[in-house]
Amino acid sequence: MRFKKGDKVEFIYRNKKSVGEINGVYPGTQEVSIKQSDSPVDLLFSDKAVVKVEEQERIVVPQFVADWISQCKQEGYDLSWSISYENNDMPDEIYEWLTSAADNQELFARAWLDGYEVEKEPLYWVQLIEGASGYLNVRNDGIQFINSSGQTAELKTRFTEKEIKAMDKGGAYWQFAVLVEEAEGEE
Repeated sequence: MRFKKGDKVEFIYRNKKSVGEINGVYPGTQEVSIKQSDSPVDLLFSDKAVVKVEEQERIVVPQFVADWISQCKQEGYDLSWSISYENNDMPDEIYEWLTSAADNQELFARAWLDGYEVEKEPLYWVQLIEGASGYLNVRNDGIQFINSSGQTAELKTRFTEKEIKAMDKGGAYWQFAVLVEEAEGEE
């Protein structure tokens, strides 16, 4: 049998296409029990009358795109207005992203309609001195000092590019930024 408990499935019930979740599989009778969201009872179907729902892979967008989608939806914009170049509220960063690649408008629309995940921003250490104790550390109260690269609840040692450049002397710090994944691979 091709189904297991927890699978999302589609089926025809009362002349309408419905969606539910497999709640039980009965190989002996080739039947499945389905929990439908709007029904208090499970429905029993032949496994041949049910199809597994293939979930689409979610679109991955940068944080600033996710922020723009959220802002537009909160302000009641529709999809066409949110990507309109005449929209004076549109940040330059969004305009640049939408026009920088042919597929970005389509990605934006799919993210708007189907949902999205936010792209994980790369993290960097700021290595000011060669060696184990030469990394920029920032305490929760904003105090900066040089120590090891270990991050704790009180000390931050891994930063996004935006966080580094926003610091006092951020431009200088950016010259010493080391991608965390690359540095970890060398150890």
